[in-house]
Amino acid sequence: MKCPNSSTALIVIAGNLALWSMAGLPVSGTAMAQTQQSRPEATAPAETPSPIPPEREKQQAAESPAKPPGEEKSTRTKILSAGAEVLQNFAPINNIDVTVCGFHFYAGSPERQVIAHHFCSHLNDDVLQCVIYDTNKKNARLIGVEYIISEKIFKTLPEDEKKLWHSHRYEVKSGQLVALGIPGAVEKTLMKDLETTYGKTWHFWQIDRGDTLPLGIPQLMMGFTQDGQADPKLVAERDKEYGVDTEKLKKERADLPMTPILPGADAWEKGTATQLKEFQFPMPPFPGSGR
Repeated sequence: MKCPNSSTALIVIAGNLALWSMAGLPVSGTAMAQTQQSRPEATAPAETPSPIPPEREKQQAAESPAKPPGEEKSTRTKILSAGAEVLQNFAPINNIDVTVCGFHFYAGSPERQVIAHHFCSHLNDDVLQCVIYDTNKKNARLIGVEYIISEKIFKTLPEDEKKLWHSHRYEVKSGQLVALGIPGAVEKTLMKDLETTYGKTWHFWQIDRGDTLPLGIPQLMMGFTQDGQADPKLVAERDKEYGVDTEKLKKERADLPMTPILPGADAWEKGTATQLKEFQFPMPPFPGSGR
């Protein structure tokens, strides 16, 4: 959270510290001073109109369709969260600079397909790291992660490692991968950059089978590589929900270069898929082991 100015920050911090105290939460006497030192003065960024229609924003603000088990947020939890938002450092999250929506399928089970909202940050021009949610709504479930690398980096990977990665050429060219809310010309530039990249994706929450918690071991995910693979109903569902026209985007991106897929990626196309399997083995000596 960026503070408009130091005076506003102090008012917000003081208010949250008071709320913390009322809620019975421990408050350090030096918290205010520490916060003043750790929060540099910043000017408020100019407000820009949202590219998303108001009715769409209301839909996106709604909760995810399926909730995990547990009680609703208490007043105490809400107060703690409000104070933490001001006092704590969220630099890794604040560094997210692009979001794209696409589709994944489980390696070895191509009939199991899900919509995936990626929220990514650039570590540099060749490496992105993304957290993946089931929607882009406020209470979305974090279902996985994806690491995205350039073809230059992909070429350096060991052969056994390459089989865990999938290409993005078809996802971009088909119009299935979209950057919601940004102008078409800007999105096309972004897609041109992503078209030559490769992704390694793990999902922890198997939402397609109705799990209300992330159960079981992580699952390796892949991306589509040609027409006829993605479930048309799933694509239509995504398009309707977010106002996307996949077929139109496909035509608009027809002039993007058809970059060859590097050997080793999309290994499942060769007839063999890789997936994790759970097994047990004897635990080596360690304090507390073998009780």
